[in-house]
Amino acid sequence: VQLQASGGGLVQPGGSLRLSCKVSGFTLQYYSIGWFRQAPGKEREGISCISSIDGSAYYTDSVKGRFTISRDNTKDTMYLQMNSLKPEDTAVYYCAAGSLGLHLCTPALYEYWGQGTQVTVSS
Repeated sequence: VQLQASGGGLVQPGGSLRLSCKVSGFTLQYYSIGWFRQAPGKEREGISCISSIDGSAYYTDSVKGRFTISRDNTKDTMYLQMNSLKPEDTAVYYCAAGSLGLHLCTPALYEYWGQGTQVTVSS
């Protein structure tokens, strides 16, 4: 099982990035997916998750209207489109997959994790 996250980098405030996460070793279609982030000195935070059961999505308040989570089951890939980025979005971003199928964004519910990709928002 492997999750390979990519797309992070340095971007100016107000800019955009698109994170991708390609999975292998299991069929993404049957798993809930989520994006999490962890800033230095802070706990890992669930920012957006999608249920595999009904497609319902969750967004934490700080990213609503700016971030969009999506999945392409034909490519076993998940995405996080991030617009209007702010310095407080700076963190290591992780993708994850969970077999419960729910859109709950609690890290403990996700069995499989990517390696993380750094996102830095700074002028």
